[in-house]
Amino acid sequence: MRYFFYIGYLGTNYHGWQKHPDGISVQQVLENCLSQVFKKPTYITGCGRTDAQVHASQFFFHMDAEEAWDFDLIFRMNNILPDDISVFDIIPMEGLPHARFDATERSYDYFIHTYKDPFLSNFSSMYLVKDWDLANMQRAAGLLLNYTDYHAFCKMPGRNEHTICNISEAKVFTDSTGDKLRFHISANRFLGRMVRIITGKLIEIGTGKLSVDEFEAHLIDPQLPQLIKPAYPQGLYLSKIKYPYLDLPQRSDFTRMLAGAKEREI
Repeated sequence: MRYFFYIGYLGTNYHGWQKHPDGISVQQVLENCLSQVFKKPTYITGCGRTDAQVHASQFFFHMDAEEAWDFDLIFRMNNILPDDISVFDIIPMEGLPHARFDATERSYDYFIHTYKDPFLSNFSSMYLVKDWDLANMQRAAGLLLNYTDYHAFCKMPGRNEHTICNISEAKVFTDSTGDKLRFHISANRFLGRMVRIITGKLIEIGTGKLSVDEFEAHLIDPQLPQLIKPAYPQGLYLSKIKYPYLDLPQRSDFTRMLAGAKEREI
């Protein structure tokens, strides 16, 4: 029997989702937890990867079990897991659906705050900027829907079979004071560091270091060489995963908590 696990985690203390020789990962912690509960080695497959210090407010992984358990697995796992990883739900699935390959859409949110705040430092990225060019940031974000080749927005494009991504949504939001910003993006797939690289370019546009035309040039000519400077990792959240057979609402309204109740689209 295959099961989908719906989880959320803060990535501050982890070297990303996937098991990695250089540090502890979210996957490693979960597999250790399940192995402890079932008293045998247990392995899981995630819906994607996240970089070190990147968070996920909605994440799925799948696990196979020879037989159903007769106890509250969510309760036991949440008792064992650290406070920064939570299991929200476990869904029995028919057949052998795949948590990664069956996903049809993924969404990310990137949060920025413009002042030093100890309560935000691990959950949002600080950029000490007062006067953002929000109009041009949104203009640039809107251009993403017109192109499909994101070779120029991938850290290691050669590792992919192709660099084609179909972006369905890209919007910039701000709160009523302009002290907090959020960039939201959805697509059928994302490349390595793609969201952080795009966000880094939008920040350069917002601070007058890059023009919208220069930004679009990298979309028109994906092979155009450029200096890649991704935005900081701690502001990024994997926030939504959609499947043809599964589309669950988010359990945590982190957008309101981090971006403010009076957030507006640019």
